[in-house]
Amino acid sequence: MPDTANTAEFSMAKTREKSKARGKALTLWRRLTQVAMLAVIGQWSFYGIFRCPFIVPFVSCQNCPVITCHGRLFTMFWGFWLAMPLLVLLFGRAFCGWACPGGLVNQLLGKLAPRKLRSPGFLSRLTPYLMYLALAAAIYVWWGMGQPREAIPIRVGDFFASVGLTFEHANLFWLVRTVTVLALVAASLLVANLWCRFACPTGGALELLKRFAIFKVYKTDKCNDCDKCLQVCEMATRPQETNCTNCGDCLGSCPQNAIKLGRPGKQG
Repeated sequence: MPDTANTAEFSMAKTREKSKARGKALTLWRRLTQVAMLAVIGQWSFYGIFRCPFIVPFVSCQNCPVITCHGRLFTMFWGFWLAMPLLVLLFGRAFCGWACPGGLVNQLLGKLAPRKLRSPGFLSRLTPYLMYLALAAAIYVWWGMGQPREAIPIRVGDFFASVGLTFEHANLFWLVRTVTVLALVAASLLVANLWCRFACPTGGALELLKRFAIFKVYKTDKCNDCDKCLQVCEMATRPQETNCTNCGDCLGSCPQNAIKLGRPGKQG
């Protein structure tokens, strides 16, 4: 007569192996997608930081005099900001983990950071509020202050020479904005993914909306709070919790097979 306990254990081990294989495959696809999106919209991201004359980049491309930036292609013709709500409705905050060039840079820097902040603490609990504060500040500058142009994006042909001239002739407001952003990104060398986890206004907006997503990486009632998923997560979080970007890196980490990808309530 077969040993029921051994059979169940073997079945669970086999399921874990499948989950690990699925998680590795998903991570590989995510990296490939990140590299592809870096090639597609990476220029827009870097122009937004270094050469965009507006305080809040990426949202006023139709009025921007920097004709070498192809951001207007996404905002005016490709409907980037129209497609974003649809992406959030389908996959939550997946843009941060799968497509954002800034997210990729922060993740690479975070691998060198000595502090991962994977244990719940005061700073971790502040995470959503700091992002919402950054979002509120961006909205105020864009809407309340009328999106001021505080830099002269001088073009001399070479990108880095143009950046130097932009810094040289920019107003103080623009310089403070840019230096602050660069400092927070550089701080990811000390605290993993600090910008994405604590300061990104776009991340704050997506964090507010991701609860309505149809497809998610989520926990089932088998979860025993062992936090193995948190230890492998680049954003130092658990499925469906604050800063979860549906990246899928945690799929093979759970010893209880409690992490799924799909529609919550539709899978066991």
